Amino acid sequence: MGKILTPRLQEIILSSGDKTESARVSKLEQQGLIRKIAPRIYTSNLEEDAASIIKRNWFHILAGQYPDAILSHRSALEFRPTLAGHVYLTYTYNNNLQLPGLTIHFMKGPGPTAGDKIFFEPLHVSQDVRAFLENLQSSRKKGEESKTLTQAELEEKLEAILRTRGEKGLNDLRDRAKTLAASLEMEKEYKKLSALISALLATGDSKKLQSPLALARSLGDPFDPDRIELFQTLQQTLAAASFPDLKDLNSTRKAYRNFAFYEGYFSNYIEGTEFTIEEAKEIITTNTPLPARQDDSHDILGTHHIVSEKNEMSIVPVNAAELITLLMERHAILLRARTSKKPGQFKDKNNRAGNTEFVDWQLVSGTLKKGFQWYSLLQHPFAKAVYMMFLVSEVHPFLDGNGRIARVMMNAELSSQGLSKIIIPTVYREDYIGALKKFTRQRDPDAYTRMLLRAWQFSANVFGEDQDQMENYLRRCNAFTEPGEGIHLKKIPALLVTSQWSNPLPVEYGRDIRVYASKENFSYKIYSANMGSVEAPVTEKVAPLIISKDNPYIRGIEHPMISFRSNTDETVRIDVETL
Repeated sequence: MGKILTPRLQEIILSSGDKTESARVSKLEQQGLIRKIAPRIYTSNLEEDAASIIKRNWFHILAGQYPDAILSHRSALEFRPTLAGHVYLTYTYNNNLQLPGLTIHFMKGPGPTAGDKIFFEPLHVSQDVRAFLENLQSSRKKGEESKTLTQAELEEKLEAILRTRGEKGLNDLRDRAKTLAASLEMEKEYKKLSALISALLATGDSKKLQSPLALARSLGDPFDPDRIELFQTLQQTLAAASFPDLKDLNSTRKAYRNFAFYEGYFSNYIEGTEFTIEEAKEIITTNTPLPARQDDSHDILGTHHIVSEKNEMSIVPVNAAELITLLMERHAILLRARTSKKPGQFKDKNNRAGNTEFVDWQLVSGTLKKGFQWYSLLQHPFAKAVYMMFLVSEVHPFLDGNGRIARVMMNAELSSQGLSKIIIPTVYREDYIGALKKFTRQRDPDAYTRMLLRAWQFSANVFGEDQDQMENYLRRCNAFTEPGEGIHLKKIPALLVTSQWSNPLPVEYGRDIRVYASKENFSYKIYSANMGSVEAPVTEKVAPLIISKDNPYIRGIEHPMISFRSNTDETVRIDVETL
């Protein structure tokens, strides 16, 4: 004998005036296959609570029990019950019905009109213009118990129409609302709607607007006013400060590309794209991704492609439109292999890092354009670099790659003026991120500015055509070391010495000095302001040369200083480390 199959039942079953159907439902309940969870509402789900089941099936219930109703007012714009379970219907009478997990508010009003659509057959939903008019009716209640959205919420929905459909779309909505308002006797509500639309289109009184987003839209491109205030604070701080001119000593193509390798390497490492130095070199020298890490390898290649080209890094925006174009073009190169991250396109959803909420995706373009106004007021290249880095980082205009593109834009400001670019080494990562967070949260730009100034002073010492020598220098400075207790970025002054004595460097009294030289046959001179000077030649290359604190040339000299010169016509690089 075959197995008797249990009938397959829908989760929600509604009782009916039909005697046959009513008998079927009663039999199923007697068999224990369904249970009653509300008046005329049954379920085949015998485990979950009634509120969860009704919330999940609210549209089935409304369509089955109130086929002539219209999903209206706020529910017609939200297309769902509120979080507390309130849903609003235009019907043939006024009433409130409380079900587990759902409160149905019935409001007496006109039935479906031409343009009202089927939501879940046979339940209708108010068309967009009708819904806007309904939401501009008076409501005594507040919050979720109000049948209407707030004015600010309505403004943001109108702004979304303006953003996606343009002025024509918004004017079309107004024209249709005018026609419909007459038939629904909602002329008063239409006047309110027309005034809001005029304010958004900047043809009316913008003071009527309550939403910051809508207000920004009425004044031009919508932007994040809180971020603009932050950018203004930074601009004012930078404009009042004085900064040095740290020249880029990587003047040859080879030296510039040497620096660019480490610039790109660290910029990716700080974002979690971690390779060994040897792996990164292989990727760059072969221009080929590692098979096991295609996307990450392309990140390395994309960054290097931008930062290693001096011509590209000499381009800076002269207006807001060029800023947008540069960002998109460089991002398209940077993340060309990560198509899911939409390279070259601004984000289409919001992003965050930890507790930090970045600029809303709808406000990206306007915030960048408005922020450019403050940038354009700055004069010194370092001030512009500091501002540009924070502008891009804080807006976070892309789905991914924002930190890298922010540092590219920062360094272009410096390179375009012949100044040293900035490296953010691994050991400096916590200083970098901490200063950014502190500025964003505490609105104090000083720590952020000092952090980048120190990184710039360090980076200005990273130069030379010998890549191994450059890498050794970075290692002595702890650049590749993970941040840890007691381990910090070490600043080791580096000099490019000619046959003329270099500018003197202060030496800490009672400390040994370690000197690294790229060539032999140079001299050093130790002196103080109060005493004469002593000079000593170095005729052989020593790696490194230790000048002991007990050296007779230095012992006993208070506030000593040291200077170097080449004994030939060749230039010598000298690194001076205090031990």
